[in-house]
Amino acid sequence: MEIEKKYLVMETPRDIDQYPHEEIEQAYLCTHPTLRVRRKGHKYIFTYKSRVSGQSDKLNVADEIEAELDYDAYEHLFNKADGNPVRKTRYRIPYAGKTIELDIFHGKHRGLVMAEVEFDSVEEGESFIPPKWFGEDVSGDIRYTNSYLAMHDDVPK
Repeated sequence: MEIEKKYLVMETPRDIDQYPHEEIEQAYLCTHPTLRVRRKGHKYIFTYKSRVSGQSDKLNVADEIEAELDYDAYEHLFNKADGNPVRKTRYRIPYAGKTIELDIFHGKHRGLVMAEVEFDSVEEGESFIPPKWFGEDVSGDIRYTNSYLAMHDDVPK
């Protein structure tokens, strides 16, 4: 199970390049449930994700299953995807015993910067106090899901 909060980021930390980061490309074969292929460096991943309702209105809670793919399978599925690929650089920033995944989007979504934090429980997520550089909590706003971004031309910022 994945339990996370998502925030807009208006100003990235000045020392951002000191943190580990990687380029991510992902595309969607289906959005309900979510069927996604993702490339992270030289790793290829197929993901099934389905939202779990009734857990919390302040968090994104989903069942998630991931399986590794080889390059050929990734390319085959990537070429069958709907919408537009989502491309971003993901930085991993330690904070209060957690890891902030800071995504700086590229291409069609340039200018969008979001941070996600995953939690071990709903209670932990609901009590999370974000750093001051985080902006609006958009956890419940579907327009800020990667699957929405892939399927729609309006880019929220």
